[in-house]
Parts: sequence; structure tokens; C-alpha cells
Amino acid sequence: MYFISLHYIATLEQVDALIPAHVEWLNAAYAEGCFLASGRKVPRTGGAILAVNMPRERLDALLATDPFYTGGVAEYQVTEFSPGMAHPDLQHWIGQ
Repeated sequence: MYFISLHYIATLEQVDALIPAHVEWLNAAYAEGCFLASGRKVPRTGGAILAVNMPRERLDALLATDPFYTGGVAEYQVTEFSPGMAHPDLQHWIGQ
């Protein structure tokens, strides 16, 4: 699995202009089964995405198409982790 931390590198006005396209991108990634959760950081300095296990190259290719990335308003930090424990409802997604 992956935890993706987005950090805004532009003004919130620039970020807000790309939200419709970013939400469309998120919806497509959810439909493909790539993401489990996503949302804004509090305070609003960026966002976070929890992604399912997939080849890192696939994740990097997916992130490269995010309008926040292509629009130059966010940078990413990707952390891969192997859950040792999880709620039973998540077992399908994490492969335990």
C-alpha cells in the first residue's frame, strides 16, 4: 500500500481552479480500484491519498496525470508501507 502526501506549492486560488479536474481524476482512480481514501490536510496545506498495493511504476504514472501535478500546484511524497494489522473490512485491499 501507499500513503501519498500532497503539498501545495501554489496559492489556494490556483489550487481551487484545478479542483474540478482533480476530482474527476480521483473519481477515475477510484473506479479503477487504485485508491481507498483521499482528502484535504488540516490545515489546508495539501492532501493525502491512501492507495492500494500496485507496482510503483503504475502509481508513479497515475500520479503524473493528476491535474494538481500537471498544473504545477502540488508536489508529492510517496511512502510505501506493508500493513501489519488492519480492520477486517480492509483485508481484501491489503492482501492479508
